[in-house]
Amino acid sequence: MTIGNQGDIYSELGITPIINAIGSVTMLGGSTPIPEVTIAMERAGESYIPLIELEEKAGAVVADMIDVPAAYITSGAGSALTLAAAAVMAGDDDNLIQQLPDTTGMKNEILIQKRQRYWYDRCLEASGARLVNFGTDDETTREDLFNAITENTAAVHFYMVEQEPDSKALSLEETIEIAHEKGVPVLVDAAGQIYPLDLFGKYVRMGADFQCIAAKYMGASQSTGLALGTEEMIRKISKQSFVGYEGRRIRGIGRPHKVDRQEMVGVVAAVRHWMTINHEERLASIEKRSGSIIKILTGIDGVQVSMMDNIIGHQPFGVQLRINEKITGLSLQDIVDELKAGPPPIWTRVREDEDFISLHIFGLKEGEEEIVGSRIAELLR
Repeated sequence: MTIGNQGDIYSELGITPIINAIGSVTMLGGSTPIPEVTIAMERAGESYIPLIELEEKAGAVVADMIDVPAAYITSGAGSALTLAAAAVMAGDDDNLIQQLPDTTGMKNEILIQKRQRYWYDRCLEASGARLVNFGTDDETTREDLFNAITENTAAVHFYMVEQEPDSKALSLEETIEIAHEKGVPVLVDAAGQIYPLDLFGKYVRMGADFQCIAAKYMGASQSTGLALGTEEMIRKISKQSFVGYEGRRIRGIGRPHKVDRQEMVGVVAAVRHWMTINHEERLASIEKRSGSIIKILTGIDGVQVSMMDNIIGHQPFGVQLRINEKITGLSLQDIVDELKAGPPPIWTRVREDEDFISLHIFGLKEGEEEIVGSRIAELLR
């Protein structure tokens, strides 16, 4: 392999770059760090620093910016979940910290609403914790939680998606009330709940002991996240972390969850940028670019396009594409497959149980929305 210019980096490896119309998905790289982050990371790489001190100081700056008691930078939101689960089981006890993932003798059950089970709750189990359902597929009541808490309950977990409210689930407010009444901490997965800005850290301010954030959604690198929480909870998480493993010489399960100094500084830069940018301008740009796709596809027989007008969370607006297969001669999966085949290769997807393709601007470079719209139009005309 010869050394070429920066634009050739993937072709030198024999890989064809794709156009990402799915959005902030892990399998496609998650995010593109914003310039403020890449500059900060480059500057951070110029010097070495004790990482225990950097974790502490960077976390304090982030906590102050978003008005929570404490924060800790992790190797993604999933990492934060694993470390939090370990923290509620082992606490400050170094012997128990080194015993995990063997949970013998510990409270090792984390309660979760049956109707809130989801793909990433596996991250909690990676600590050695055992997930225990409460409630039913149809609903969850206060009594369900009250009766589910036992002497072996280490925490109650809550999956928060503000943009998709679930009236049949037990609310976070009620979860916190009941759990704390019984002396049990509450963990919240709020990975994408960063906008409106009052959502950022909201659940800790409500009384939850912990919540996680995926820093990629703010323009940091995909491999970073945040644990937000009480000072006690973040202290316990820090003891589980890779810097605790190396700096304290205590063999916790967090050793593989490494975050480098550049990434830590990059997360601080991302949070600072997110908390100070003009979000009205950000949203207006995304809405306009989504509208470009709609304009290209409007009027094609058998095609229905509409704007997704949600602005909550990390991935606002976007386009829903529905088709009449009898008219177009193509199924949604046919379209996904044809687009992926290229040229250029464009990645989209049809989620299980959905009758549309969602097209998002999050992963698109400026102008790629026109390419996406035009390629779909070529297939359907």
